[in-house]
Order: sequence, then C-alpha cells, then structure tokens
Amino acid sequence: MKRTLEGMAKAGEPLLREALEAIRAHRTAQDLGAPREEVERLGLLADSLYHAVVDFQLLETGTLPDSIH
Repeated sequence: MKRTLEGMAKAGEPLLREALEAIRAHRTAQDLGAPREEVERLGLLADSLYHAVVDFQLLETGTLPDSIH
C-alpha cells in the first residue's frame, strides 16, 4: 500500500492536522536553533503522530501488522 496524502487523509482530519503541526513545530525549532532537548522532544512527538496516522491508515485497510511497537 502506498502512503499517499489521500490515503493518510482517511486517518481523519484532526489527527492528520495534529501530525502536520507537530512536524512544522519540529522544523521551526530546528531552524530557530532551539535547545537540543526541545528539538528532540518535538521530533519525537512529530514521529509518534506520523506513525499514528500511518497505523490508522493500515488498520483501516486491514493491513496492520500483528504487533505494534
């Protein structure tokens, strides 16, 4: 299954919007030279939300693996 924007939109607008905002916040923090801990925190949050969107998409299509880490 391809991870397209259209497919990711099936995860629902609120979750997708939250993930995109987290990615933007992480990039902004990097660009502005925020403290390393803050950049790492925002990066972890963005990564987690991105994976939640993808996992939801896979769940909706019935292709989610048996174990989720």
